[in-house]
Amino acid sequence: MSDPLAGRDECGILARTDGASIAYRRIVCPACDTPRPTVVFLHGLMSDMEGGKATHLAQHALDAGFSFLRFDTFGHGKSSGAFTDGTIGRWHDDTLDVIDRLTAGPLILVGSSMGGWVALLAAIARPERVKALLLIAAAPDFTEESMWAAMSDAEKTALQRDGIVHLHEGDQTYPVSRALIADGREHLLLRGPIPFAGPVRILQGMRDESVDWPTALAIADRLQTDDVALTLVKDGDHRLSRPQDLARLTRELDVLMEEI
Repeated sequence: MSDPLAGRDECGILARTDGASIAYRRIVCPACDTPRPTVVFLHGLMSDMEGGKATHLAQHALDAGFSFLRFDTFGHGKSSGAFTDGTIGRWHDDTLDVIDRLTAGPLILVGSSMGGWVALLAAIARPERVKALLLIAAAPDFTEESMWAAMSDAEKTALQRDGIVHLHEGDQTYPVSRALIADGREHLLLRGPIPFAGPVRILQGMRDESVDWPTALAIADRLQTDDVALTLVKDGDHRLSRPQDLARLTRELDVLMEEI
């Protein structure tokens, strides 16, 4: 017998007014006795909605009975556009369009890495909708603090001259555009207070080689809400996608869901 709370994982394409196409997957939970917020997952840089954390939460939504939305931002996954044409502002606009047109009611945003930056921006832009944040190795300001700061003088010169430079981190290569760096400076968050009033939970690995754990402390300090809890995972990496990490993610989300 099927679970009466179980939704259905549906694929779709959201057409934006500029001609771009945003691929998404959505689970809409049938009416429950106690309405629950919709959970929206925001993926990281050069990732997509089919990553381990996103698919884990999708299955949890089906099992537990809540609405869940995940999508590929411009230039990622199955969405249209070239990655090198993407910027933080563009991905922020994608997020607002998706939540405005594909969801209703209160939201919990789950942001991974770059998705944590975009989640914070969305929470500031839609305070009446976003009720809580769950941030995983969140990377606000990474275009300035990680990319620009890591470039040599020769790379900075090449970026200004050619419009693009390729940065290497471990086995990953990131094509970084001049537009990404310039636009990132228009959306920096860690140089002042972050105006969000709801509960925030932060998960951060202490062996993360992409986002150092003091960044999580800085986020907690800048948030204006006092309802912030930070979990440092001593042996955790950037992905935090091991079984024990996914179990921790689920527990944190379930507690937030009950609080909201």
